[in-house]
Amino acid sequence: MIYRVNHVSRIHYDATIGNARFNVRLQPSDWPGQSVEGFGLTVSPSTRNLTTRAGPFPVNVTRVVIDEPLDALEIRSQFIANVSDERPAILPSDPTIATVAQAAIAFSSLAETAPAHFLFPSPRVPALPDIATWAAAYLTPHRPVLEAGFALCCAITDGFRYDSAATDADTPVTQAFAIRRGVCQDFAHILIGALRSVGLPAGYVSGYLRTLPPPGQPRLEGVDAMHAWVMLWCGPERGWIGLDPTNRCITGPDHIFVALGRDYSDVAPIDGVFMGKTAQHLDTSVDVAPYAEWAAESAN
Repeated sequence: MIYRVNHVSRIHYDATIGNARFNVRLQPSDWPGQSVEGFGLTVSPSTRNLTTRAGPFPVNVTRVVIDEPLDALEIRSQFIANVSDERPAILPSDPTIATVAQAAIAFSSLAETAPAHFLFPSPRVPALPDIATWAAAYLTPHRPVLEAGFALCCAITDGFRYDSAATDADTPVTQAFAIRRGVCQDFAHILIGALRSVGLPAGYVSGYLRTLPPPGQPRLEGVDAMHAWVMLWCGPERGWIGLDPTNRCITGPDHIFVALGRDYSDVAPIDGVFMGKTAQHLDTSVDVAPYAEWAAESAN
């Protein structure tokens, strides 16, 4: 499936600020089953101080430096993504949780996708006994790893309520778990904490999800948002497989990968600092459309 993605973030300040420094993580990193072309990043007001580097994980970080007064900032990214139509399946031959946990410890590589990076507590996903206890019934040692991961993914979909008013980007995972409410970021953190509690490598994915309008309704531009899901390492043969606890599925052709980290703090789309004593407001508009559909609309 080929998609055209357009992402616009606008930051408004209540008063003029002196300067700003941002980290932008919107350029998709390389990932199996997906290729990207035509990526472009523009910042307004324009600046020559844009530098991009690879992060310690599969994440591209663009440093934005603005050294002039401003009261608003716009960051726009665009790209074309070609995503494989295949969706991984649960197989009878899948290794067990115990086998994968042992293989993760024995895996000697420290490459950016090595399981060692995703085994241990991280800034936004500490070791949490309550989550470990809750997940234990799903993650028995001799259960096939992908079957168990997907069962736990479904348990979150079924047992937690999607509620965008219940949490925000800074809500601790303990709070979201306690109230059984939240958004994709919260559900991903809960699933990561549960999987790591039994020694399974699990990472946080920042990306996009194709959404469809209600039957009979036209597709509206700019109404989508960034999405989050989990990558579970299923051993050296099967590798990383995505689980989406918000949508009760193994990820497939509707999921567009941008970055993988230990948790949200590693792959936040935009973060940074500015000089000034004023409030800021962030508005984001995202449009994910099949390329052929977008091209036909643009031609009219």
